[in-house]
Amino acid sequence: MEGNSTAGSFTPSQQFSIADLVVVVVYFSLNVAVGIWSSCRVNRNTVSGYFLAGRDMAWWPIGASLFASSEGSGLFIGLAGTGAAGGIAVTGFEWNVRNVSAMITLFPPWQIVTMPEYLQRRFGGERIRMYLSSLSLLLSIFTKISTDLYSGALFVQVCLGWDLYLSTVLMLLVTGLYTIAGGLAAVIYTDALQTLIMVLGAIVLAVKAFNEIGGYPNLEEAYLKAVPSKIVPNTTCHLPRADAMHLFRDPVSGDLPWTGMTFGLSIMATWYWCTDQVIVQRSLSAKSLSHAKAGSILASYLKMLPLFVIIMPGMISRVLYPDTVACVDPEECTRVCGAAVGCSNIAYPKLVVELMPSGLRGLMIAVMMAALMSSLTSVFNSSSTLFTMDIWRKLRPAAGERELLLVGKVVTVVLVALSVVWIPILQSSSGGQLYVYIQAVTSYLAPPVTAVFVLAVFWPRANEQGAFWGLMAGLVLGLARMGLELAYPVPRCGVPDLRPWLLADIHYLHFAVLLCAVTGAVTVGGSLLTPPLPSGRHLQCPPPVMGSRTAWMPRASVSPGLCHPPQGGWSPWLSVPNTHRRSAPGSCSATLGRHQPSKAKGPPAVALKDATEPPFWARVCGINAVVLMCVNIFCYAYFA
Repeated sequence: MEGNSTAGSFTPSQQFSIADLVVVVVYFSLNVAVGIWSSCRVNRNTVSGYFLAGRDMAWWPIGASLFASSEGSGLFIGLAGTGAAGGIAVTGFEWNVRNVSAMITLFPPWQIVTMPEYLQRRFGGERIRMYLSSLSLLLSIFTKISTDLYSGALFVQVCLGWDLYLSTVLMLLVTGLYTIAGGLAAVIYTDALQTLIMVLGAIVLAVKAFNEIGGYPNLEEAYLKAVPSKIVPNTTCHLPRADAMHLFRDPVSGDLPWTGMTFGLSIMATWYWCTDQVIVQRSLSAKSLSHAKAGSILASYLKMLPLFVIIMPGMISRVLYPDTVACVDPEECTRVCGAAVGCSNIAYPKLVVELMPSGLRGLMIAVMMAALMSSLTSVFNSSSTLFTMDIWRKLRPAAGERELLLVGKVVTVVLVALSVVWIPILQSSSGGQLYVYIQAVTSYLAPPVTAVFVLAVFWPRANEQGAFWGLMAGLVLGLARMGLELAYPVPRCGVPDLRPWLLADIHYLHFAVLLCAVTGAVTVGGSLLTPPLPSGRHLQCPPPVMGSRTAWMPRASVSPGLCHPPQGGWSPWLSVPNTHRRSAPGSCSATLGRHQPSKAKGPPAVALKDATEPPFWARVCGINAVVLMCVNIFCYAYFA
């Protein structure tokens, strides 16, 4: 079977049947219908309605959207491919769920639309907000849109034999249609539908894959024997890793060292789950704090699934098709998948093509398209929000809502064009492992944001000068490492590793720790060497607002610097519960009125419908968070 593989020419080994076509057509029709219905439920002609779904989302679509947005086609392809190449250690990226639950507990219902807006209101000034918005847009291009487009197109090529660019354009047309037209409401509700399809389809494929190798007990033994017939002489790169079934690996020789997975990954996950606009925007759309927390916890439970329905099936794909999925000979790999550095990225689509019967194959194609579309729509909406609210509104302060909405839609098209140009570069990066590429680029650019964000929340003395120069120092170091990575790619099998020591000897997860530490040191030093924030910016917030905080975070640790009138004359932006509208003398709201300039500029903030937490639902969320952590710890211990 392997000798006659036609994956290199991207001709599917089984024909796309009428049943498959019907399933795909029904899926797309249902998807468009849900998008139209959901977009009609909110007023899309306002900034809050378009970018935050009217702040009226319930917990279940929020949780489903969080999972779908973080589990796009890039991760389906990337996780399965990295699992095929190195085993289960990549699961650590998915099981860092403590940050999912922490996301909401770090943020009470402050009236913001983007995360850079929060830091501007914390520190004052404009340059930090502009920089973070620009950085988020670059990360969207480098690690989200381009990877999703490439992985989705690769999947369609392998499964259907369609032209790469034709399939990409068709999917972009459908996703762009309801994203541009419907805003965040359409994105979240279609994500909920896609999550259901993704989970069911992935479970069906996983069951068939395990049956094919005789069940889970045979996986480790079979994986260690999955060696391609055509190898590079005098090398070991064709051999499966002996520690394939272990999460924790050697801190020096491991491909994913346990030290990096423990410390470096926590830094990156804090950035992703607590500050990335794609993720946080879903929680900001919640109708109440309880719904936001419950959505985060639901997403955390779902994030426990990828090991069993994506990563292990990727390993099984290597077992069943070692000559294609595990190829190491450059000529053979180029023939199989068009990339000389390796073909592990085709592990999941190869499994779909070979194992799924007619009809179910169409379901899995719909699953991958769902993953692609949900991720793309999320990034499109969040990126357009960042550009519109943080950059365009700064350039044109007098812009009305109609202009802001138009700009948000136009920027989506521009982002797609830039991402398509980047695809050829990522195709050969990081040894052909898509997921490794995503995490490596993130580790070069995200840790400085984590350092500044954590200091902003927990250290009242941090000021704008220290934060800005900390971010600049981190940016310079991160771009230096990223530039070296592009100039000195990972050598192919059998080629000596002559890369600089910064690449060869320092793992990208260890570099993330170093980068975060340097940024934090510069931020602390810069803040101590410059004057503190004006005393008027350190006001205590009233207990009713902060009553929604979690017990472990002291009120005093977050209130300084958070309850102040942002520069530029914004109206009071902290959300106050309906039952506490009348502020007592000396409270935050009353003090804001005294410090605020008389002429307010910009649109007033819109209060959340409910900033309080009913005690019963607060306890339900807390109990589920504890249960989730226990499950997480057990799984880590079992697979460590």
